[in-house]
Amino acid sequence: MNIRYIYLFVLAFVFFACDEDDKILPGAVILPELTAGSADFSNYVAVGASFTSGFTDGGLFIASQENSFPNILSKEFAKIGGGTFTQPLMNDNTGGILVGGNVARGYRLTFNSNIPGPQPLDAFLTGLGAPVPPITTEAGVNIGSDFNNFGIPGAKSWHLVLPGYASLNPYYARMASAPTATVLADAMSQNPTFFTLSEIGGNDVLGYATSGGDGSNSITPSAGDAGVGFDETFNALVATLTSEGAKGAVTNVPYITDLPHFTTVPYNPLDPTNPDFGPEIPTLNGIFGQLNQVYAFLNVPERSIVFSTTEASAVVIKDETLADLSVQIATVLNNSPAFPTFVQSFGLPAEAAPLVADLLGLTYGQTRQATEGDLFVLPSSAIIGTVNEDNVQALVAQTLPLALAGQFSVEGITLPLADKWVLLPSEQAEIKMATDAYNVTIAAVASSNDNIALVDLNSILSETASTGINFDGFNLNADLVTGGAIGLDGIHLTARGYALMANKFLEAIDNAFGSNFIESGNVAKANDYPTNYSPTLQ
Repeated sequence: MNIRYIYLFVLAFVFFACDEDDKILPGAVILPELTAGSADFSNYVAVGASFTSGFTDGGLFIASQENSFPNILSKEFAKIGGGTFTQPLMNDNTGGILVGGNVARGYRLTFNSNIPGPQPLDAFLTGLGAPVPPITTEAGVNIGSDFNNFGIPGAKSWHLVLPGYASLNPYYARMASAPTATVLADAMSQNPTFFTLSEIGGNDVLGYATSGGDGSNSITPSAGDAGVGFDETFNALVATLTSEGAKGAVTNVPYITDLPHFTTVPYNPLDPTNPDFGPEIPTLNGIFGQLNQVYAFLNVPERSIVFSTTEASAVVIKDETLADLSVQIATVLNNSPAFPTFVQSFGLPAEAAPLVADLLGLTYGQTRQATEGDLFVLPSSAIIGTVNEDNVQALVAQTLPLALAGQFSVEGITLPLADKWVLLPSEQAEIKMATDAYNVTIAAVASSNDNIALVDLNSILSETASTGINFDGFNLNADLVTGGAIGLDGIHLTARGYALMANKFLEAIDNAFGSNFIESGNVAKANDYPTNYSPTLQ
């Protein structure tokens, strides 16, 4: 009898449980079933540069690749018929790569609150007395080209169609199908049914920006000769990728100068409370006082250099847009009866006056103190206030005593910061002009092709830099280290930033092709992706 009652109880419980499941609770949100719309995600191929690869914190490594935005997208595509998404994974999590056994790119950056600023993983671990894992990814070991992710760190737009690019880029070298292959052709050999073409044009201006616009890495022109112009290249990329009927999503180019690589270092970092700088201010102002009189005589008082004893002061920079007054400065100083006495105050003989006048002219002929309009590349933070040993040796070769040569070789103080550390307003304008031109082309291509969805990466990163973007309750902004969106190199996204980027792709894909990833809740979740990687990750 007891067993019979137990069976009746169980049957009753199941009946009522099923009855409750059939009821819709008040306030419950019923999401629609996921649909692909007109897109075919069965074979997704990603083409692009460092963002596409998953590059972050100054390096490419297994964990970062697993959190690349294309890999995140592929997980959502898999729910609606998407196939396996393969990536050219690195051999380790060091972030580095070798070429012929030599380090082509060193260890990824890491951060610990006990140590100021991001630093390379090997330096961080050495400081802790911990073992440093070796870099094991060798560019010379080709792993084949049968992949879905063709994100090539460092690639400019025209590099993707350049035969033999593998000889110039170690990341592509390890996956190129042949020495003369092109990235585009290798991607097309995978027969994509859907593609993403991301951040094309970013490196075309980024190389110029990270080198301070010093001329060592030029901006790709919008229209160029021999097919290296951006317009021709972008049109060719889209035309080829859609030639077999594939649909895809493309991004425009962000204003890269909004990134923390260019906004973190202040123009006025010279703190009078710094014991290495503050006590020297009276002497410095005395020295520059002589030069400021020359500037006033030459009717350029705006070039005067003065350091405050109460507030943070701006660094001294070379501005190649200024008229070069080297000869005029030397002439005025040589004609000054008081200048030999000034030279003697440094312990030099009066006869050294012409030499010193020439050196001051050469050093300060195109200089000024920085303003809020100037931007400084992130590596300059490790340079400002240090002694430039090359300059010391050059001055010693000019017969200046070693101690005096050192005093006139302090970066950003007595030695103007070189062009490579500073983006002048005119250089920023060149970057913006090129970016705007690229984006006009991208918008025109997208609007004229029904097979293309456009992701407004420019607006996304601008919003991140200005107010931040809400992502599942997290405010992702562009502050270095703490902002959550940008990695430790100040340029590339964090894993959580790439997850947000993936969702923006899904949103654009929904709008263009009638899928419903966003509406159906098939999106990346912020909590599933970190904002930094542990130094112990190996």
